[in-house]
Amino acid sequence: MMNRRDFLGTAVVLAGTGLALNNTFAQGAKLISNAGDPAIDSLSVYPDTANGKHQLYQLWIRDNNNTVLTSYRAHQTQKYPFLYPVAGPTTGLSLTSESGRPWPHHRSVFFGADNVNKNNFWQDTLSRGQIISQGPAFAKDDKGQYKISKTTVEFVDKCLWKPSNAPALLEDNRLFTLRLIDARRYQIDASFDLKVLADKVVFEKSNHGLFGIRSSHDVAPTGGGTLISSNGDEGEKATIGKPANWMAFFGKRHRTEVVEGIAVFCPSKAPHPKFENCPWFTRGYGNCSPFPMNFFKPGENLTLTKGEELKLRYSVVAFTGDPKEAELDKLWEEFDNR
Repeated sequence: MMNRRDFLGTAVVLAGTGLALNNTFAQGAKLISNAGDPAIDSLSVYPDTANGKHQLYQLWIRDNNNTVLTSYRAHQTQKYPFLYPVAGPTTGLSLTSESGRPWPHHRSVFFGADNVNKNNFWQDTLSRGQIISQGPAFAKDDKGQYKISKTTVEFVDKCLWKPSNAPALLEDNRLFTLRLIDARRYQIDASFDLKVLADKVVFEKSNHGLFGIRSSHDVAPTGGGTLISSNGDEGEKATIGKPANWMAFFGKRHRTEVVEGIAVFCPSKAPHPKFENCPWFTRGYGNCSPFPMNFFKPGENLTLTKGEELKLRYSVVAFTGDPKEAELDKLWEEFDNR
C-alpha cells in the first residue's frame, strides 16, 4: 500500500547519469542520488535523458521514491506525448492502459485530434501528422526555483502539431500540475494553450481526440468496472453525447479486492462557443473525452485563423473507493473555481 505522510522533501535526479541537477529547489526540498535510493516520505521527481545526452524526453514522478505515480512520455518518435502510468493510490496498479487493443493508438492520458486540415494527430502513421514535443521540463518560477512543494509538482512542454514535410499548424504550450490530496486521492490538472501558426486551421468532424483517457481494462465496464457521469448516468449508452462535469471509471483492481477509479473533469466555462455544453465521447471498453467534434452536424467545423488561441483545461483524479467516497463533485467544484 502506498502511504503519503508529510511529504517532507522532493528530489530531482538525472536518470541513468548519477548527476544531480544544480538548481535551487523549494524550501524543504531534498536532493538524492539515484544509486539504490532508500524510501523517503515525499515525492521524488526526475527527468530521463536521450542516449546519455541531457536532452529530456521523459519526466517521472514517484511516491515514497518507490511507486511511479505517472510519467510524461514525450519522445519525438511518438505520435504524440502522453502520460502513463496513472497509478492507483492504494494498489500502485495503473488505472490507464498504455496501448489498448484493438486500437493501440489509445495512449493512457492523451491530447490530440483527428481530421485537422485533413491531417491526423491522433492515430495512423507519423506521415499523417505528429504532435512533436520540443522538450518537457519541470516548471520554474520567476526566481529560477522549481515549482515543487511538499505536495505538488508542475511540469511543462511546448509541442508543435506538424504535418509530414510541411510547417507546423499549431503551437501547443501545456502545463501539468500533480497535486497530492491525501492517501486515497491525487489529481493532475492539465492546461493547453493552442496558438494557430498556419493561415487557417480547420477541425472537422471526427470521433476521437482532444483530452481524454483510455482506462485499464479492470475498471472499464467490459472488464467488470463501471462508467458513470456526474449526472449519475451509467454505461456508454447513457453517457455518450451528454454534457457532464466529469466522467469516471471505477472497479475492483485485478487480483485484488481494492476498488479504485479514475475521473476526467471538464470546466463549466467553455473556451469557445463550439464547446458550450460540451458532450462526452464514451466507450464501455474504457475511453472517455469531452469532445464536441464527434457531434458536429454535417458540414460543421471549428475554424481558427493565424494568431488565434484556444485555451483548454481539464483534470484527472485517481482515487480509491467509489466516486462518492472520493468526493468527485467537491473536487470538481474546486477545479472549476481555480
